[in-house]
Amino acid sequence: MNTHASKPVLVLAVGNPSRGDDALGPLLLEKLESGLPALDSIELLTDFQLQIEHAMDLQNRSLVLFVDASVAVEQAFSLEALSPERDDSFTSHAMTPAAVLAVYQMVYHEPPPPSFLLSIRGEAFELGAELSALAVGYLEEAYQFSLQFLTQETEHKPILAEALMEGKY
Repeated sequence: MNTHASKPVLVLAVGNPSRGDDALGPLLLEKLESGLPALDSIELLTDFQLQIEHAMDLQNRSLVLFVDASVAVEQAFSLEALSPERDDSFTSHAMTPAAVLAVYQMVYHEPPPPSFLLSIRGEAFELGAELSALAVGYLEEAYQFSLQFLTQETEHKPILAEALMEGKY
């Protein structure tokens, strides 16, 4: 059980730094660690993949941002609001963010905190590969977006997220 005092915002990145563009999530966290003005309200956490135990990390949060590389993204990055969704195919070793939310809801008998998935476009995931040239640019775009998203003082993150994605903010 997560009994330590939690910072209100959690950014949870997944990815393997040894697999080319799969490193995008952890690399974004590295950039945020040095670029965010204050980390007193934001916790940065990274892992190779989501596991059932990550549901405990969601306790006492007002916002959760999952970050991962994806081949399914057409632009540099995408942001989607998440809802708890049981994934019958998951094992205890690899889960989707929505499945982590479902575990949280099942264990704590309450809705999870507002959660989003920031997917950064990746193209090369071979073991031992460097970050692809295109992914370097995608990472920078996702970083600039994340800075705006995480530093806005508002309770209306879903509306803000939509506006940011549409370039209106």
